[in-house]
Amino acid sequence: MGGRLVLIDGEHYPDVVAWAVGKLEDVCCALFLGGSEKIGSVRDIEEKLDLKVYHGSDYVSSLERALREEDVTEVVDLSDEPVLNYEDRFAIASICMLHGVPYRGADFYFRPKPLKTLKKPSLAIIGTGKRVGKTAVSGFIARTLKEIAKPVIVTMGRGGPERPEIVEGDRFEITPEFLLKLAEEGRHAASDHFEDALTARVTTVGCRRCGGGMAGFSFFDVIDDGVRIAESLPNDLVILEGSGATFPAYRADGYVLVTGARQKLDFIKGYFGPFRVRLADLVVVTMADSVGEDRLRALEEVVESINPEAEVHLTAFRPRPLGEVSGKRLGLVMTSRDALPKAGKWLEGMGAEVVASSPNLSRRDALMRDLRSFEGVDAVAVELKAAAVDVVTRWALERGLEVIYLDNEPVNVDGKDLKTAVLKLGRSILEGGG
Repeated sequence: MGGRLVLIDGEHYPDVVAWAVGKLEDVCCALFLGGSEKIGSVRDIEEKLDLKVYHGSDYVSSLERALREEDVTEVVDLSDEPVLNYEDRFAIASICMLHGVPYRGADFYFRPKPLKTLKKPSLAIIGTGKRVGKTAVSGFIARTLKEIAKPVIVTMGRGGPERPEIVEGDRFEITPEFLLKLAEEGRHAASDHFEDALTARVTTVGCRRCGGGMAGFSFFDVIDDGVRIAESLPNDLVILEGSGATFPAYRADGYVLVTGARQKLDFIKGYFGPFRVRLADLVVVTMADSVGEDRLRALEEVVESINPEAEVHLTAFRPRPLGEVSGKRLGLVMTSRDALPKAGKWLEGMGAEVVASSPNLSRRDALMRDLRSFEGVDAVAVELKAAAVDVVTRWALERGLEVIYLDNEPVNVDGKDLKTAVLKLGRSILEGGG
């Protein structure tokens, strides 16, 4: 029979702890966190409470053991400073979130969304924040898994459709003219499901969401409808793609966590970062070429300390034009000022001549000023994001210029092989061992 697990410490007198526990209903066990100022031993408090008391040198492993062994319906925090600080409480909250158990204290309450299950094998691609290149990694993973499966991607963008929308990227060519027509109909033609369909040439189901909680769940979304559609299709693997730090409330068979090398380490090792890291089978660190070795080593150590089973891949993005660029004078448009020079050099290495550029794809007014200065170009290379369709594609087509969309492909810089790792994880999921 289950019930509440109470967190207690030795900085409170046993009589006080027993008094507080007596005010709660259905307490099944306790976790002793430490502190010995006001108790003689853990046995003293165990006898006083007449409860099973979990304890050990590491409260994290003790809590996880208790949550595995007991049918815990809620974790109630009766501890305090100095035994628990803010960081400790977020670590506890991450563990509770992973196990689907609410965590309540004197003035806070973290309630996880129940993680639903899918009828088909599934892989979730989640992120630690916005602008880490998650959609680019998702496209790469979907293209890779096409070697062993027929994947369908379900997205949940902030610009997604109100009703789930199917884009059969494996059945028809997505042209600039097609996307511009969608934009003129008032639709967000640069939404994630269009980008995935374009770069991976797979079927996608686009959904919308609004709001994101601290642990990564959305306030409102239409993902359940999107998942039902994906499960009705003749595809044998469902890829759930998160949005920013938010992801669908489903228990997938495998997880790939995408994080940027320049993201604050505190956001990965603290708050609800450990919740996401603990879910991961693979951790893909993007933009690893933009920071030093010390930073990368520190990031790897953080992941190792939280989830030693996760396989870490350090990657950099390389532009993958979805059209021929050799011999063309390009205007290059991207969202990142830092990535622009590197992308230009790679495109010139493919035989193009980059004669104009803009990093303002996400800033429409500045973007229009930049485009007006583009002279002598015969094609525009642009990422399918932000204003790529309603501004850049329209501007180019009105002037008879070719539009070449750019994908960003993750390439290992650590000597590992992300493609092999993805295929291994995919096979494990399809065989039921994910």
